[in-house]
Amino acid sequence: MIDRRAFLLAGGALAASLALPTALFARDPDGYAPPDLEKMVPVEGGRVYVRVNGDLRGPKPPIVMLHGGPGGTHAHFLTALALANERAVILYDQLDSGQSDRPNDPKNWRVARFVDEAELVRKALGVDRWHLLGHSWGGTLALEYGARRPAALRGLALASPLVSTRSWIADANALRGSLPAPIQAEIAQCDTAPGPVCDAGTNAFYRAFNGREPATIPAMAYARAHPGGFNPKLYNAMWGASEFVSTGSLKDYDGEPLLAKLDGKRTLFIGGQYDEARPATLAGFAARVPGAEFATVPGSAHGLFSDRPQETIALVRAWLARQDALA
Repeated sequence: MIDRRAFLLAGGALAASLALPTALFARDPDGYAPPDLEKMVPVEGGRVYVRVNGDLRGPKPPIVMLHGGPGGTHAHFLTALALANERAVILYDQLDSGQSDRPNDPKNWRVARFVDEAELVRKALGVDRWHLLGHSWGGTLALEYGARRPAALRGLALASPLVSTRSWIADANALRGSLPAPIQAEIAQCDTAPGPVCDAGTNAFYRAFNGREPATIPAMAYARAHPGGFNPKLYNAMWGASEFVSTGSLKDYDGEPLLAKLDGKRTLFIGGQYDEARPATLAGFAARVPGAEFATVPGSAHGLFSDRPQETIALVRAWLARQDALA
C-alpha cells in the first residue's frame, strides 16, 4: 500500500547530524544508478541533501524534481533517473525530510521557505537555467515558484499538484463517494475521530486513488538502505492526521490565484487516470493558464512515477524536448 504521506518511505529517524558516507547510494541490489554528485546544501534552518545524475554543464537544461508530502522524500522520482541520458536530473530532500537535516522546528514549515529552498539548491549547483517538476505537495511549491517568474525557469510541470486545499478535499470527497458503502462508512470516521477504523477506510482509498501498483523490489531495497524517510511530524503539522480534513497550516491554502501568473507556454499539468487529484479538476486548472499543456497518464493513480513509470517518463521527456525548442 502506498499512501500520499509516505510513498513507502517511512523508516527510522535520521541522525541529528548527517555526514555523507562514501558511495551513499551505490548499494546493491536497489538497481538505481548511483549519483554523479552529492551535496549538503545550506538553506534557512539547516542543510538539504541533493543528488545529481548526469552532466550539469550539458547542452540541455537540467530538470529538478520537488517531492510530495509535506515530509516525503526524493525516492519517488528514482525511476525518472532514466532522463539522465539526455540531461542532468536533480533530486533533493526538503528540510526535515529524507537524508536532509531534521531540526524539526515548526518555524521552518512555511510554504515560502520551501520555495526559497529550491532556488538555493539551484544556486549551490551553479545552474543558470533549469526545468522544474513538482509532484503533489511538490506541485504546490512548483506553482509558487513558477508564479515568481524566475529568469532561470525554462519549463514548469505541475504533477498531480495540490493547488488549493479546498479543491483537494472536494476531489477526495467526490472519489470516496465512488467507493463501496462500507468503505465510505469507515472513511466517515476520519471526519471526526481519526483512528484505526478510519485508517482501514483510508487505506482502501489509497489503493484506489494513490498507488495502484505494489512497491518494486528496487524501491523496497532503496528504502531499507536509506532509513531517513517520511517525517510524520511535518506532515501532520502542515496537513493533518486525515486525508479528508486538513487541520494543519495548509488548511486554508489557496494557490488558485497564482495560476494567472504562470507562463502558459512553459507549463504542463500532468496527472493519473485514477489520481486523487482528479483529471477533471486538473484540466480545469490547466484551462485557466492560456497555452498550458495538459496530459493524463493512463492506468496511473497519484503515484505517477511508481504506477506507470515508463509512460510518465516518456511524456515528460517529450515535453522537455518541446520546452528546449522554445526560444
